[in-house]
Amino acid sequence: MAIVNTQGSFNTGRDCTIVLIGPNGQVQLDNVTGFNAQQLTTPVKVDRLDGVQLDAELPKGWSGSLDVDRGSNSLDVLFANAEQAWINGGSYQLSTMYQYVAEADGSTTTFAYDNVALKLADAGNYAPDAVVKQKMTFTANRRRVV
Repeated sequence: MAIVNTQGSFNTGRDCTIVLIGPNGQVQLDNVTGFNAQQLTTPVKVDRLDGVQLDAELPKGWSGSLDVDRGSNSLDVLFANAEQAWINGGSYQLSTMYQYVAEADGSTTTFAYDNVALKLADAGNYAPDAVVKQKMTFTANRRRVV
């Protein structure tokens, strides 16, 4: 929940929920422990002859990562199926991802990441008495408020 006190309000990581819609429907993301997203931009600079400089940052999509403590085979199966589809017939399908943020005022903001390309950056290290930590990275062509 968002934290509200007399000094102000702020969000914690507990305020975020991620839902991934893969090529075959919703993917069960067990034990999400981290989510990170960054806007990608391209800088544009104009140096006018009169000395005035104009700057812009043009949107070029989003990138980020999800940290998951493995609780099922869902990510492994998602990426194995995607790899097999590519090898069998050259088919590559994009995903959609939704981020739900619980706001301090009790409302929820929903962001949709469109045309998401996924990478299983780390399938995990299997060791006795340790959680198998997986990492998925992504790029998306845009993020929009739903």
